[in-house]
Amino acid sequence: MSSTRFRLAGAALALMLGALTACTAGESVDVDGADSSGSGGILNAAIGGEPDQLDPHKTSAYYSFQVLENVYDTLVEPDANLDMQPSLATEWTTSDDQLVWTFTIREGVTFSDGSPLTSEDVVYSYNRIISEKLNAAYKFTTVKSVTAPDPTTVVITLTAPTPNLLANLGGFKGVAIVQKTNVESGAVTTKPVGSGPFAVGSYTSGDTIKLVRNDNYWSDKPKLDGVTFTFVKDPTVALQNLRGGEVHWTDNLPPQQVPALRDADGLTVRSVPSSDYWYLALNQARKPYDDVKVRRAVAFALDREAITKAAKFGLATVNQTAIPRNSAFYYDYAPFQRDPGQARQLLDQAGVSGLTMDLMVTSEYPETVTAAQVIAAQLKEVGITVKIRTLDFGQWLDEQGKGNFDSFMLGWLGNIDPDEFYYAQHHSGGTFNFHKYRNPTVDRLLDQARTETDQAARKRQYDQVAKQIVDDASYIYLYNPDVVQGWSPQVSGYEVRTDRAIRFRDVALAK
Repeated sequence: MSSTRFRLAGAALALMLGALTACTAGESVDVDGADSSGSGGILNAAIGGEPDQLDPHKTSAYYSFQVLENVYDTLVEPDANLDMQPSLATEWTTSDDQLVWTFTIREGVTFSDGSPLTSEDVVYSYNRIISEKLNAAYKFTTVKSVTAPDPTTVVITLTAPTPNLLANLGGFKGVAIVQKTNVESGAVTTKPVGSGPFAVGSYTSGDTIKLVRNDNYWSDKPKLDGVTFTFVKDPTVALQNLRGGEVHWTDNLPPQQVPALRDADGLTVRSVPSSDYWYLALNQARKPYDDVKVRRAVAFALDREAITKAAKFGLATVNQTAIPRNSAFYYDYAPFQRDPGQARQLLDQAGVSGLTMDLMVTSEYPETVTAAQVIAAQLKEVGITVKIRTLDFGQWLDEQGKGNFDSFMLGWLGNIDPDEFYYAQHHSGGTFNFHKYRNPTVDRLLDQARTETDQAARKRQYDQVAKQIVDDASYIYLYNPDVVQGWSPQVSGYEVRTDRAIRFRDVALAK
């Protein structure tokens, strides 16, 4: 997401351009798998919004990555425990000084159009991200060079040890291996060519993206003939379509109904704690939000429990730092308990009264709209009038990029390494530091931590980072949500993942 990893930004995640489009019974669905090849039909998936584009190196929208997870490969990829495993790279070695990493590329891999994928494609992909300063460029800060001495070898030379290099190269499809001709032709934005289990068959803006099985896929061929992603912004409509059989899978369920749905017959609903976080950001390029007293006043005015309950109905854990409790890098720090008196005192000290604050949210993430209403009521009690501005995500991203906001609420999705929680968002040179936070101490610690090989020392550095970011109210963190998804009894082989990666390569539809 910006904010997703995506992520949203991840994340960072980050996110998507949405369109309210109900699934229709007129969609051709071969749920019986009754075709001449005997394969497994078309899976219909309802997602909450439309991708802004399908270039994996340029999008930061989670809705894009839901599709791209099934189209592209990375050198390595996270398993269910978020440990990095072989993918396009079958093995790798590291020099004694940890500055040279040598990857062996899987032989016989082709793109979905049948053209070969070699080490030169890896070099092209990484150099494109680095030279064009694309979204994931911050992951390559310590990369000195990427070379291909032969078609099955990639050598990455670093300027400093980088303990999270594998996570940087495989954590999400924003570092996917792309095809040069597909990029240079411009087709990558709507019809990308990858080496993953599925290929984009068609993209109808405002309606659907249809994937077809990639018969050139290097691993086990998918059981499905394809996947159709339909953009359904309203969770109630998505649930109706799931119950009615027009949809086989969705991650866009009404949160207030999830507890009952877990026990309902005819559907499978699962949730797991995520590595996502949601937050409020104040624009420090605008007065009075450049004053830490004003930002801390807002932080003291908020009741996070009430915000989380309204937005997620119990499907989240309140947290005043980014990294969730189930991580080894969690830092237990919560200095801001709701205290309207303290908030008013800080505003007085800053010489601020009668403040009107623009709060930018997006209709593609209804929880931001709901949370904003609670935030507005809480800030009104300390003399801040909130004007909620609800945009579709394309407009939201444009306004964020231009700095046209007082504040916004969003989330970062699918983070793995602590560097992904903090660097791009809070380093003064960070790609997604749209709120213009600057603290030399945080810059120094972030630069040190991403090259620190001693895990205990690294943990201490990120603890200091977390504390300073919270004290400065760079982001005002709110909660870590659960990943909640539902599917029909016809679906088998699907697993909900904590990193929110949507993988359909092992899924089958019952006959």
